[in-house]
This record gives sequence, C-alpha cells and structure tokens, in this order.
Amino acid sequence: MIIKVLGPGCPRCKQTEQLVKEAVAESGVDAQVEKVTDIMEIAGYGVFGTPAVLVNGKVKSVGKIPKKEEIKAWILE
Repeated sequence: MIIKVLGPGCPRCKQTEQLVKEAVAESGVDAQVEKVTDIMEIAGYGVFGTPAVLVNGKVKSVGKIPKKEEIKAWILE
C-alpha cells in the first residue's frame, strides 16, 4: 500500500503527514508513506487544495486535515 500526502510543507500538511504515519503504525498495516511537495506533481493528481491524501492512487481527502479514524478506515478498506 502506498499512501501519499500532498502539500508544499505548510503546518497543516505536516500535521496530516504525522496523523497518517500514526494511523499506519497503530493499524499495523504494511504501508509506505510518501510526502509530495512538488506543485506540478500535486496538480497532476487533479488536486488543487492541500493537504491532500491519496491511498493507492485514489484521492481520499483534499483541503482539510483528516481525522485519524478516517485515515484508519481508508487503509483498512
């Protein structure tokens, strides 16, 4: 499983990345968490608001900090 956190590095993006890492650790799922900061790459996903979260290439959240419970639900689908 590949989870991507999209964002330029703002505090909200960093908080989202930390929540994703915590959710993965607590769930015990084998997942790779990647941070994408390049604006052109982010736009290539069709995402124009950050922070955003993608799970296996599917956009799960845009423009908000998701709750840890939401993240766990996405990775356990």
